[in-house]
Amino acid sequence: MEKGREQNEVPQSEGDVNLSSARAAWQREQLDEQTRVMLEEDARYFLHQSLSSPCLNALSSCEGSYLVDLKGRRYLDFHGNNVHQVGFGHPRVKAAIYEALEQLPFCTRRYTNKYAVGLARKLAQLSPGTLNKCLFAPGGAEAMSTAIKLARMSTGRFKTISMWDSFHGATLDTISIGGEALFRNNIGPLLPGSEHVPPPEPNGCPFQCGQQCSLQCADYVEYVLRKEGDVAAVIAETVRSTGVVPPPDYWRKLRSSCDRHGALLILDEIPNGLGRTGSMFSCEQYGITPDMLVIGKGLGGGSLPIAALLAREDLDIGQDRALGHFTHEKSPLACAAALATIEVIESEGLADRARVLGEKFIAQLCELQKKHALIHEVRGLGLLVAVVLRHGDGSPADSEAERVMYAALSKGLNFKITMGCILALTPPLNIDEQHLADAVEILDRCFCEL
Repeated sequence: MEKGREQNEVPQSEGDVNLSSARAAWQREQLDEQTRVMLEEDARYFLHQSLSSPCLNALSSCEGSYLVDLKGRRYLDFHGNNVHQVGFGHPRVKAAIYEALEQLPFCTRRYTNKYAVGLARKLAQLSPGTLNKCLFAPGGAEAMSTAIKLARMSTGRFKTISMWDSFHGATLDTISIGGEALFRNNIGPLLPGSEHVPPPEPNGCPFQCGQQCSLQCADYVEYVLRKEGDVAAVIAETVRSTGVVPPPDYWRKLRSSCDRHGALLILDEIPNGLGRTGSMFSCEQYGITPDMLVIGKGLGGGSLPIAALLAREDLDIGQDRALGHFTHEKSPLACAAALATIEVIESEGLADRARVLGEKFIAQLCELQKKHALIHEVRGLGLLVAVVLRHGDGSPADSEAERVMYAALSKGLNFKITMGCILALTPPLNIDEQHLADAVEILDRCFCEL
């Protein structure tokens, strides 16, 4: 299994699906004729690509913490593409969308509307430091592209430093700063000046830190900044979707290094901001403020696509140039959904809830680790949780991870695998506490069946 692959949709060869034995067995047992017909139609008309098409299953509905397929089977969704902080179909989000649809279904360029202004005002109130300026975009990759352009404009430099194995989007510029081979290989020349450094990942650390990070990875970023001399920005995920939580001093060191060398710090919280890690923005837990912060995914309330670039006020320098020129930049529907989503997170205390439930969930999984030797590590922050599977010799347990995933699907639990052997578990923040215990029980049964 190729490193870096998310296996919720399994890899394909050209044309036909390259079915793993676990996936093939699952589909034989679980899919009915109606679903097979829909999957065949999907495969006929969509371009095939890894992680997307051909598809695994077909859905009829989703609500709260659940997906429902065409056969009526319900799955607790601990994947959700990280869009479901408030679950699927939250009444307040739906009501906000319906209102906007009735009043103003579209906002023509160079006009504004109350939904867009309300969202921008709310984000300025919530954002740390002086991140009081914003631009909206249809998705996280576009927002990150805008951040790269703004960094170039404001510094007069073009180089970036980002992390190996990171993911910032699937456009050409974002795969250039990203570090996953699946997206970068065999594409051709990428964005010039895209330098990469090791992430703060204890497993496979080139500095031989082991499980106790000595921050040599942060020192190496300082070294590259000094040697390059003309880096526009350091771009990284505050907390990685693989469950890696950098040590407390990591971001403080990088913040200081950027300041010393005139580079901007751009933090990507597209999948993991908005309460998932136990605070509205993950960087708040490190006591630092980036120069730009990018959020998305869950901003649309599990319903509509929207992302946002939040920037320092003094970076508002693009009056005579186009930074993020998107047709749906100030979509009334998406902005209404986003504003309602933030209001739900605040009024229902979902950030604090994620912190409390996350601690309990991780503790339950750690008990599971004592029972199953294949579980090498449980890690995470809030309700961003990961279970790392390795053999006794330390080698990644890729095939076992895949078998666990399909066994869990058969028992009503959906999640993704990342980096080959990591079970990424990201439930809604308003999930019933009992459902977390149910997920642990399902995983226990799956490991027992290996």
